Amino acid sequence: MAVTEKNILKRLYIVAGLLFVFAVFVVVKLFSIQMTDGDKYRQMAEDTTEKVFTITPNRGNLYSSDGSLLATSVSRFNIRFDAVTVKEADFKENIKPLSQALSKLLGKPASHYEQLLRKAKANQNRYALVARGLDYSDYVQVKKFPLFEKGPNRGGIVVEQNTVREHPLGKIAERSVGYERFDDEGYATRVGLEGAFTDYLSGIKGSRLKQKIAKGQWKPIGMDNIVEPKDGYDVYSTIDVNIQDIAHHALLGQLEKYKADHGCVIVMETKTGEIKAISNLGKTEGGKYYERLNYAIGESHEPGSTFKLMSLVVALEDKVIDTSSIIDTEKGIFKVYNKRVKDSKEGGYGALTVAKAFEVSSNTAIAKIIHNNYKDQPEKFVNRLMNMGLSRELGLPIKGEGTPVIRYPGDKGWSGISLAWMSHGYEVSLTPLQTLTFYNAIANNGEMLKPRLLKEVKEWDKTIYKFEKEVINPSICSAETIGKVQALLKDVVEKKHGTGHGLYSPHFSMAGKTGTTQKDYISKDPNKLKYISTFAGYFPADNPRYSCIVVIHEPDKSVGYYGADVSGPVFKSIAQKIYATSPLVDEVESLEVKSSVLDKKYQQYYTEANKKHNRVPNVEGMSGMDAIAILENLGIKVKVTGNGKVKKQSVKDANISEVELIVLELS
Repeated sequence: MAVTEKNILKRLYIVAGLLFVFAVFVVVKLFSIQMTDGDKYRQMAEDTTEKVFTITPNRGNLYSSDGSLLATSVSRFNIRFDAVTVKEADFKENIKPLSQALSKLLGKPASHYEQLLRKAKANQNRYALVARGLDYSDYVQVKKFPLFEKGPNRGGIVVEQNTVREHPLGKIAERSVGYERFDDEGYATRVGLEGAFTDYLSGIKGSRLKQKIAKGQWKPIGMDNIVEPKDGYDVYSTIDVNIQDIAHHALLGQLEKYKADHGCVIVMETKTGEIKAISNLGKTEGGKYYERLNYAIGESHEPGSTFKLMSLVVALEDKVIDTSSIIDTEKGIFKVYNKRVKDSKEGGYGALTVAKAFEVSSNTAIAKIIHNNYKDQPEKFVNRLMNMGLSRELGLPIKGEGTPVIRYPGDKGWSGISLAWMSHGYEVSLTPLQTLTFYNAIANNGEMLKPRLLKEVKEWDKTIYKFEKEVINPSICSAETIGKVQALLKDVVEKKHGTGHGLYSPHFSMAGKTGTTQKDYISKDPNKLKYISTFAGYFPADNPRYSCIVVIHEPDKSVGYYGADVSGPVFKSIAQKIYATSPLVDEVESLEVKSSVLDKKYQQYYTEANKKHNRVPNVEGMSGMDAIAILENLGIKVKVTGNGKVKKQSVKDANISEVELIVLELS
């Protein structure tokens, strides 16, 4: 008995000792956690229960110069279904009416939605996608549908809200309007106006403290944000929606006609440097055209005969020739060492004045003028080009500006034939916008302006920043030279021998220069020879309001490739419609509209716009902008889907007084 009690006591002592050791260990550990690792564990606790969330500010709107929306942020909603939270009785009662409601709103058969929801219920799916990308009004309707009206717990509706950037103009100026995108690493890609002016548009992020609650959800702590977000400013660009639409469709039609690879158009306001339209279209493998790249700003290439203007300005400034000087074109061939400069006209033009040489675009005459007068001092010619600003980038806010190339004597690639080749637009390289900037300076009496895309920045109705014209060069050359070349550019169009005479109209004036540049001319295979067709100029010829350049790459040679034929008509169409929509006061009375002068599409628009309509006119085949103008002027509301020409209209040949709304479907 004593032995048994002794063993029991011994075991109790052992247990008590172990408990004491364990208690000491717990105390030591608690002390260690509190004093040594306390901060670490407190931070871990806070990280799992409290977290600072970023509040994304609303991005500002991007507007055209007249206040039309170019880009805006809108909410889009994805609707999902949590089948687990819905009771079987509620599901059976509401499955059919819910499916029918979804079908009526979203367009798919009711059986599609019933099958989707039953499958989700059978699989206990908590996140089945029902609808994607709904706008706010559709989202509000869906929330009121049978079953979903019971809310997230009983009705199983799960709503995801996203903010997306939308472009009301659709594909028109898509690349120029641009975007800002972030990849998974957080790196940003910024394109066009959206990218260039993101500092104004994006605003300042805010932050808020939230606490983790049940089921992985987070609840704000307190009533205030730690940092309030500041919404982005609204940005007003210089783009004119009407001119943009005109430029886009004029370019698109010509690209399709000549089956060209790509092309661009820029329209600039002469006195301010404001870019009113910029369109860039490239061909897909399927033969369709879309805004693939910003060719107008980013693509530097040999300008061809449009560069003859720059060469002639240099020669006139240095007084090595005058417009009345006689040049012998030597039967259309001018040999420089082992190379030959040729005219497009077989046999050349013989002896002619410098003025006529420019008007007929004689390569040999211009090459001969520059080579013979500068071969002993080539740097004199190049320095003059550089002093006029042709060797410098324009410094645009939009990224990706192409680099101009004006070689200097001694540079890599410079040779004895460089002067002759540079004179008519080879061995030099400019972007379309850089070329247009020079032509705009000629139109603006010598003042070279930096092209401008930004008009002002606003916060609601308050102007934060206002942007004025920026002068690159107050005078690129003398007033005497400006006057002479302005007359020559006008004669290119007005005189019968001028390369641009096919564009002439007695009802409105234009001035400019054609350009036809060979691509891949190093290859000896004639089948690989391609062309760039250009027309650069301004209108009206006297007191110009707008300058414009049209560049079309690789037109189908079997259809045509000369600048006057390919790019010139786009220039004329743009000038024509701008004249018609905003005519000059002193030319209103003299403006007559004849079918022999106006192109077919414009004549159709003009005729319809001036008819006295009692019944709804047929606008199918017209551009969307023209059709909207005609119908709205008749007091009819217009709803538009798509972009481009009118493919279908919902109401035709009905009494106007009985029609309130017409839906136009554009191709």
